[in-house]
Amino acid sequence: MRLSFVVPAYNEEAYLPACLESIMAQTGELGDAVEIIMVNNASTDRTREVAMGFKGVRVVDEPRKGLTFARQAGFAASTGELIANVDSDSRLTEGWVATVLKEFAAEPKLVALSGPFIYYDMSPSQRVSVRVFYAIAYLVYAVNRWVLRAGSMVQGGNFVLRRTALEKIGGFNTAIAFYGEDTDIARRMNQVGEVKFTFDLKMFSSARRLKKEGTLRIALRYTINYFWTIFGKTPFTKEYTDIRDQAAGEHKG
Repeated sequence: MRLSFVVPAYNEEAYLPACLESIMAQTGELGDAVEIIMVNNASTDRTREVAMGFKGVRVVDEPRKGLTFARQAGFAASTGELIANVDSDSRLTEGWVATVLKEFAAEPKLVALSGPFIYYDMSPSQRVSVRVFYAIAYLVYAVNRWVLRAGSMVQGGNFVLRRTALEKIGGFNTAIAFYGEDTDIARRMNQVGEVKFTFDLKMFSSARRLKKEGTLRIALRYTINYFWTIFGKTPFTKEYTDIRDQAAGEHKG
């Protein structure tokens, strides 16, 4: 079962190496069964050059800045049966690849697999609040999936999709700029197969957005956009501040 990693990156020269190293550490023995694609999403720093320095990493350029544009470009360039979407400021936890391959091999109807983030640059006390958020989110996910049957849950930057199912729903929704892109995928993939969220698929990630904008504010924003996207099929928040862009400003979707 061929596994394609798609790593979107905009101005991530500082974070990208650790991300790619974590992927290569778990896939080195899999040979041609794995491919790694870094999508250079209109970067103005050395992101492209950094990725080119990694043997076996293929660089795809997507000049239209935006997460969904980058994810779609990576998907279009990939060849694997499974598409692993990993953000460039994240790192695989031990056994991540093995868990993915085991889950998809065991359940043919599984079309999407996802799990939570562990924020490696947060204090222990801050991580407690994140765990509480995930506990509540999981309860909402359970009700939404098995009771209301309106959708499911996917953590953006830590999810794997089955190629045939993603093709069936038409790929990523590039009309969504940022917030709600993962919920939209979960909702649409849920219509063609099983979407599973499990705490067995943890991913290390940076908490820089939470630190900059506030954990509570981000939690509320994600919650509102989750329900808005599930039931309204479009996110409530149309604008987002790109913390990587020192020029600041709002980016409209």
